[in-house]
Amino acid sequence: MDNDSYLLLLLSDGNLPTGSFVSSSGLESYLKHGFPLIFPDLVSSQSTSQQPVIQIPQGIQATLVFIEQSLAAYARLSLPFVSDTHSLIVNETAATNEKLLVALQSFDQRYEAMTLNHITRRASKAQGVALLTLFSKGFSLPNWSASFVGEGTSEREESIHTAHRKKLEALVDAFKSSIRRGETPGHLPTCWGVLTAALLLSKERSQQLFLFLYARSLLSAAIRLNTIGPYASQQLLLHVVKGMVERDVSNCSSVRTGVTELTRSHRALPTPAPLQEDWTRLEANDLPATTWPLGEIIAARHDLQHSRIFNS
Repeated sequence: MDNDSYLLLLLSDGNLPTGSFVSSSGLESYLKHGFPLIFPDLVSSQSTSQQPVIQIPQGIQATLVFIEQSLAAYARLSLPFVSDTHSLIVNETAATNEKLLVALQSFDQRYEAMTLNHITRRASKAQGVALLTLFSKGFSLPNWSASFVGEGTSEREESIHTAHRKKLEALVDAFKSSIRRGETPGHLPTCWGVLTAALLLSKERSQQLFLFLYARSLLSAAIRLNTIGPYASQQLLLHVVKGMVERDVSNCSSVRTGVTELTRSHRALPTPAPLQEDWTRLEANDLPATTWPLGEIIAARHDLQHSRIFNS
C-alpha cells in the first residue's frame, strides 16, 4: 500500500480528536432562522402521464442546499491556504524552521483577516490547534521507532528520513507554541497544510481530503440536528457530495493566497500606494474570496440563538 492510501485511511477516521463535533459551520443557525422554508420544493423528475412527481424530502433538500453553497464558499476561501502552506513546507526543504515559521504565520494572519465573522474564526482556531496536538501526540515519530527499520531500507536512508521527520516535527511544535503564545491564530486550513505536509501526504490528496472532511462534518451536524438520518447521510455522501467535492477541488486547486514568503513560484501582488486601495485585487480570479455573503451573516448570528447544540 502506498503512503497516500495509508494516510487517507488514518486521517479519514471520524474518531480523531480534531474538534469537528462541536462545529456545524453555520448549519444550525441556517436551520433555526427558517431558511429551509424559503426555498420551494425541488423536483428530481418531471411529471408525465406514466410517472408521478418525485419530491426530495425537505430535510434532505435543506441540507443539500446548504452543503452546496457552504462547500463552494469554503473551498474558494480556505483551499488556497491549504495548498500554499503544503507547498511551502514540501518545496522549501533547505529553509530553516525559523524562516518557515515566519511564512506560516503570514499565511495564518492573512486567513484571519479574510475570515469575516468571529464565529467562524473561533471554530477554525479550535480545530487548527487540535490538529497540531493530534500530530504531536499521535503521529510524531517515537524514539523507539529506530528498532523497526523497514525491509529493504538501508540504515543511511532511514537516518536521512528520520532527520527530515524530526525537522518537520520541530516545525510543528514551534508553530503550535507560537499559537499558544498568541503570536498567530492557528487556523484550520494552515494547520491542515502543515499536518499533511509533515506526514508527506501529496498536495492533491490533501486538498481532496480537506473538502471531503468538511462536507462530512456538515452531514454529521445535520444528523445531530435531526434534519436527515444516518442512512440518508451515507447515501448523500456517496452519490451526491462526491460530485460537489470533485467540482470544488477542480475549481479551487489552482487558486493561491498571494502571500509570497519564501516562495518564488507564487505571483507577487503589486504593493499599493499608501492610503490607497488596490482595486485590481477585487477582479482577480486566482485569489481567495468570500463568495456566499448570506452564509457569513447566518454564521455570525449563531450566538444569538436561545438554545444551541454546537459552538458554531
